Amino acid sequence: MSGNTRHEAILETLQSRGRVEVSEVASAFSVSEVTVRRDLDQLARAGILRRVRGGAVSVRMRGEGLPYAMRRLENATAKERIGAAAAALVVDGEAVCVDSGTTATEVARHLATRRLTVMPFSVQALEVLAGSPSARVILPGGSVNPEEGSIVGPLVEQSLRGLRFDTIFLSCCGASIDDGVTAHDLEDAAAKRAMIGAGRRIVLIAEGAKFTRSAMSITCSLHDIDVVVTDETAPAEVLDELRAMGVEVITV
Repeated sequence: MSGNTRHEAILETLQSRGRVEVSEVASAFSVSEVTVRRDLDQLARAGILRRVRGGAVSVRMRGEGLPYAMRRLENATAKERIGAAAAALVVDGEAVCVDSGTTATEVARHLATRRLTVMPFSVQALEVLAGSPSARVILPGGSVNPEEGSIVGPLVEQSLRGLRFDTIFLSCCGASIDDGVTAHDLEDAAAKRAMIGAGRRIVLIAEGAKFTRSAMSITCSLHDIDVVVTDETAPAEVLDELRAMGVEVITV
């Protein structure tokens, strides 16, 4: 089992139980306790967990979203597939916005080789795009959320009022038929709404688990979404309702 796979398994245990034990992880994955301790130390340095005697506990507070470092490990393979499928929806020459978040960073990675005009809304996506030999990168105004790397604030909303984009790649913390697309952070939700107002086509990128979650701030209704790119774990009944609403659904 690779280190990344063990890290994902540790993350899943932390999410469900709030704690992992070194001995249990070692036994479950047929690795030494030394290896598990090394994994936990690495994840602790990334701010994903806190080491305690015999194991580790989650640093996540109830009601809060997962930190970026933790989400980066969550469903990493599915996010890469979603990123590739979403990027394939645009044609060279388009002007696009790429939202903040781990899945959006995967979209940016696949756009970096394309001939496009791209406005990234996170420092992670900017880092991926900055060295592109073909993409023209333009920056939004705003401030950087130090925990998430997202670019937010009133300057974002102001700068987007005078711009129009062919495609908006929108991320989310949760999505449901009743609540719509939601976000934990109020400033992040405001930035997303500004992006939506500047876009001709809205593409929601969300791994399947997002359709079982909800957050405090409503970004938009799912009726405002043109395309959803997700993975095969998304609830079938939700995808059927989206199709009935006229939303194009792509699963990878």
